[in-house]
Amino acid sequence: MIATKRITRRDLLRMGAGSLLATGLWPGALRAADAKSDDFHFLVINDTHSVGKADADWLARVVKQMKAHKEKPALCLHLGDLSDHGKPAELEPVRDVFKGLGLPLYYVPGNHDYLTPDDRKAYDDLFPKSLNYHFDHGGWQFVGIDSTEGKKALLSNVQKDALGYLDDTLPKLDRKKPTILFTHFPLGPGILVRPRNADEVLARFKEYNLRAVFNGHYHALTERTAGEVVLTTNRCCARTRDNHDGSKEKGYFLCGAKEGKVTHTFVEVKPA
Repeated sequence: MIATKRITRRDLLRMGAGSLLATGLWPGALRAADAKSDDFHFLVINDTHSVGKADADWLARVVKQMKAHKEKPALCLHLGDLSDHGKPAELEPVRDVFKGLGLPLYYVPGNHDYLTPDDRKAYDDLFPKSLNYHFDHGGWQFVGIDSTEGKKALLSNVQKDALGYLDDTLPKLDRKKPTILFTHFPLGPGILVRPRNADEVLARFKEYNLRAVFNGHYHALTERTAGEVVLTTNRCCARTRDNHDGSKEKGYFLCGAKEGKVTHTFVEVKPA
């Protein structure tokens, strides 16, 4: 009988993020039992690709449906591509419609929220301080980062401003608290549009109690796991845009944070 070497936490910390995902392990999650947190629900939406009034009307229906949930969500994350071309006339209605939720709203930009490869002024003006930031809710840490490289949709890299933000900020956060990372580009392995340096982003969270990673950009329902850490993308919630996996449903996630774990349920928004 061949003895199998026990993988220690030190071994895990030496492994790259890609290897950790492949083995289904995440060292920081071992801290989960030490963390105390509240139970609550929240919403996650991505890729609304607003262009004009018809899209604003569609999103008003989305917001109305979100407000009807009996679970009473505590907050909403929008994972980018709010607009289709980064124009003020496209972005402003999205901001105004989602204010109707009456909840704290947290945004990150997508590549479609640029007017040109180096012009994101409309997004920055309408959604200030919505690039790289973090906040706490109910004993949970949420970290949002800008994963865009201008208007690039493929073969992109998370830029140094976002990486530098993580390097400066993560040492100040509590490694034991359950943590959620959200950004536009998918960070889970095996997705075509994944940034080339996605593992560099995830590696920075190895010693943290990372519970979930929510991403957009790839309009499809995907799920990757490392132990209890779940990395997802979702179908788009755009009136006219198609899903990349050929599915027809449009919608968002209704998520639950309970006992240090995260669940997510796809909620379809039916066409008018």
